Amino acid sequence: MREILLVDCCMRRELSRTARLARAFMAGLDRERFHVSVVRPDEERMRPMDGALLRERDRLLAEGALDSPWFDYARQFAAAEHVVFAAPFWDMSFPAFLKVYIENISVEGITFRTTETGLKGLCRGRKLILLTTRGGYYDGTDMDQASAYLKTLKEFYGFEEFICVAAEGLDTGIDPERPVAQAEAEARALVASL
Repeated sequence: MREILLVDCCMRRELSRTARLARAFMAGLDRERFHVSVVRPDEERMRPMDGALLRERDRLLAEGALDSPWFDYARQFAAAEHVVFAAPFWDMSFPAFLKVYIENISVEGITFRTTETGLKGLCRGRKLILLTTRGGYYDGTDMDQASAYLKTLKEFYGFEEFICVAAEGLDTGIDPERPVAQAEAEARALVASL
């Protein structure tokens, strides 16, 4: 069975427009072919990296304890064939909980390694997907730091492809239903390509 990991950063849950995209994506998945795991970083006990956490992580890595429960999220991420980030556009990027999640899964020896020629991704993933909604029009601009950051992580972790599905202009006075419905259709079509 093929593994899909949904990292759900839709803090508004059912009220979230980004959650609509995630639901459209998930509804199209054939559960006979795909096993889906969902992580909601705001509900997990992840914390931003501080000195104490870094010391603990460094101690476990020095001991070679990559099977420690401390690294469960990193191993789950590395094993997924496709990873879907459902994250609204916040402050030119994404919610802070997604960054905390990324800090916690970036583990040398599990999701990447350092070589003489640079970093090498260790994830088996094919597609790294961002499902997002934006109040304005930011696609392809320097204002969209979320897509740029996650596209860079595609390389860092070793994924084959980064795909962004976005509904834009939702807070500009237009009827937001049309761009959200169009992005939902794109999310469903993306499922068919997996």
